[in-house]
Amino acid sequence: MLLGVNVDHVATVREARRCGYPDPLIAAELAVRGGADGITVHLREDRRHIQDSDLHILRKKIKVELNLEMAATPEMISIALRERPDMVTLVPEKRQELTTEGGLDLIKSVSKIQRAIDEIQGAGIPVSLFINPSKKDVALSMKMCAVMVEIHTGRYADAKGEKRLVELKRVREAVREGLESGLLVNAGHGLNRVNVRQVAAIKGIRALYIGHGIISDSLYMGIEEAVREMKKLLPDS
Repeated sequence: MLLGVNVDHVATVREARRCGYPDPLIAAELAVRGGADGITVHLREDRRHIQDSDLHILRKKIKVELNLEMAATPEMISIALRERPDMVTLVPEKRQELTTEGGLDLIKSVSKIQRAIDEIQGAGIPVSLFINPSKKDVALSMKMCAVMVEIHTGRYADAKGEKRLVELKRVREAVREGLESGLLVNAGHGLNRVNVRQVAAIKGIRALYIGHGIISDSLYMGIEEAVREMKKLLPDS
């Protein structure tokens, strides 16, 4: 199972002071040294953390998979086509949210998402759709010809007790549905060293994408070691 490390929150600290450090590139390089199979950045429309220049330098310097999370807007499509990341993950985006709150609304935004898929995959860049753990959303993703989906694990991560088991079941079922549909299936959001094992145990998941949990651990142990410790919890690591 692959591990993609999101370095957005390194840029969040930098932007809090509007200075040149800490540098997401250095964080990404340390993550790779610790065993990260990929690096993820979310270039938001309001540029609250990752900047265009970060994406550009990461594309030039990072040799592992670079995953660009982005909204399905004309501006972001243009940037993706220019920078050519290894993959694009389309995510919902609201200016007022602290972090991505759920999966894409594939019905409400179907035309916009379909246009993004067609343009980006038409240029040879695979597209993943960030979706809720729903068989309906998996089926719609397949219909829209996305190559991959990323199952949103936020509700699982936030749930307690019996409710967590219910949410885990939803994730399992969505993964199974995706695999049976011929999609590559990823998962992520809210995962950390405490809750990752049960998701990592689901057969067939291609990659887990984790940011906040790893960057939080890195405050105590450093990024390289935080990634190394997370990798130990994943199969085939």
